[in-house]
Amino acid sequence: MEIEQTRVAVEFCMTIEDNGQLEETKAEATGVLYKKGQMDVLTYNEHTEDNDIIKNLLTIQPEKVSIKRTGPVQMHQQLRLKQPSENLFHHAHGTIHMETFTDRINYQPLSTTSQGKLAIDYHVRLNGQQIARKHQLTLTLKEEE
Repeated sequence: MEIEQTRVAVEFCMTIEDNGQLEETKAEATGVLYKKGQMDVLTYNEHTEDNDIIKNLLTIQPEKVSIKRTGPVQMHQQLRLKQPSENLFHHAHGTIHMETFTDRINYQPLSTTSQGKLAIDYHVRLNGQQIARKHQLTLTLKEEE
């Protein structure tokens, strides 16, 4: 099976609702989208305020998304529809244990006629907290010319 490779513009938006407070993070990057059968793989680099680079690798399959980040921030998060998962988030100030429950995964693959979009809704409990934070992650992919 052949692997298709496309340069893409990535728009990232993360909204976190924590105890009634909303926090929104937006970023843009250029990446590469690889398509093979029922699996898409997206790679892109994220630049921090300190000019460090965080490498992001997302593996997108029906009902499952894997997010791997390396650099000054490290994690490997598995998001499976309607299933719990756990991972560790490593950063300069320490390590955070994350318990995640994925509510929704909606993926519209990039095509020649429309942009791609990945939307994930999930809840996260940090370091055993009783109250989970609501996360909404949206990635929009546009083919670069």
